[in-house]
Amino acid sequence: MMKEEKQQTAQTDGIDPARVPFKTLYTGQHMPCIGMGTFGNDRFSPEQIAQAVKGGIAAGYRLIDCASVYGNEKEIGQALREVFASGLVRREELFISSKVWNDMHAEGDTIRSCEQTLADLGLEYLDLYLVHWPFPNYHAPFCTIDSRNPDSKPFFIEDFMICWRQMEELVDRGLVRAIGTSNMTQPKMEQLLAQARIRPAVNEMELHPYFQQRELMDYMCGKGIQPIGFCPIGSPCRPDRDHAPTDRSELDDPVMQEIARRHHVHPATICVKWAAQNGQIPIPLSLTPKNYCANLRSVVEDPLTPEEMQQIRALDCNMRLVKGHVFLWQGAADWYNLWDQSGDIDRTGWER
Repeated sequence: MMKEEKQQTAQTDGIDPARVPFKTLYTGQHMPCIGMGTFGNDRFSPEQIAQAVKGGIAAGYRLIDCASVYGNEKEIGQALREVFASGLVRREELFISSKVWNDMHAEGDTIRSCEQTLADLGLEYLDLYLVHWPFPNYHAPFCTIDSRNPDSKPFFIEDFMICWRQMEELVDRGLVRAIGTSNMTQPKMEQLLAQARIRPAVNEMELHPYFQQRELMDYMCGKGIQPIGFCPIGSPCRPDRDHAPTDRSELDDPVMQEIARRHHVHPATICVKWAAQNGQIPIPLSLTPKNYCANLRSVVEDPLTPEEMQQIRALDCNMRLVKGHVFLWQGAADWYNLWDQSGDIDRTGWER
């Protein structure tokens, strides 16, 4: 075999899933320390995502992160049926999560949404089910950054608990094994923990070298809540509405590029290594075998040194990429209002 062919084969070879470390949730479940994201970012078709899921499972991925709003669960379900039928993997070997969207928080809707997700994915249960955002504010697909829903409102624990009680019921019924949150702030989580009968096992949050959220990470871990990191490589293909002129990419950072050079990998791989070694579970989306295999290998081979981890830690500049403008309520001043930066629930401009 020629040298170039050997290099190409190495780039696309999979990893024995038994080599991939896992995190133990408070429920006792073992959650792989890296997963495959499935948000097509308004750019990739459901068929492309489903094909990547099939390839990812064949390469050794065992954690698949889904959501109803991504609009591809039926196609992913078909991919899962094919890999199950092939004998490549059994259902119990996969850890599959999904999320309820913001327009399905009302009484009865959360349960119906989960049942639809199970039907679309062709599953009898989910390993993990998340509340995608902590308020019932939603937007039309492909909307622009200045789109506003007149029914949007700030977080109120009374409203959120209508959804959460249904999440707890899903656990009671055996339809999901664990429940969690996404895009929660500490003030919101504190109110949830005070009232929850079944507490969240995870919180999915934006995490990458330029936005490390160390205080929130420490809080979640201190409460036994496992952080899952989305946008682990800065999400260069995120929707146009989430791009701002001041945004920068870690992939172009000289420190990241130098560390990547030393490890003979792309800077994106360094981002994934850092995420896994930092304690979160990264869920990058990649469509090509070369890239999703590189992401998977990054958590089992050639770890970053303590000095390199410290170098990346120093890059944090509080650069949130997914700001959430489209979820603002009328009267809100700016996207900062969504994230409770004062330490209290922010309801700026709200009038009931």
